[in-house]
Amino acid sequence: MKKVNVALVRLLQFVVFVVFTFMVITYFGAMVLLPLDAIALLIKLLGVIGLHGFIGALIAIPIVGYLCLIVYKTPGLCKMIVDNGIELVKTGKSKVDAFNEIIATVNA
Repeated sequence: MKKVNVALVRLLQFVVFVVFTFMVITYFGAMVLLPLDAIALLIKLLGVIGLHGFIGALIAIPIVGYLCLIVYKTPGLCKMIVDNGIELVKTGKSKVDAFNEIIATVNA
């Protein structure tokens, strides 16, 4: 019965690991995809106005670049965004490590 309990705890530990890994990848992936999505939306918006996609891209890329520069120059904003991601990683690690204590009590 101990082996079944250990296997179930390990399975739940793996599930928690996968969930937190997905959340971290999604968080940092969103930071990369947000500017790219803003460029795509501006190109579509300029296409509705009547500008060709290439001309819209020539206008949209510097606009989004300038907005990213403003975000970068805002004091503490970039550090806060990265720190939130790092805290998410630390929380995930502590939750996964908490299962090791449960396994130790199951084996005792």
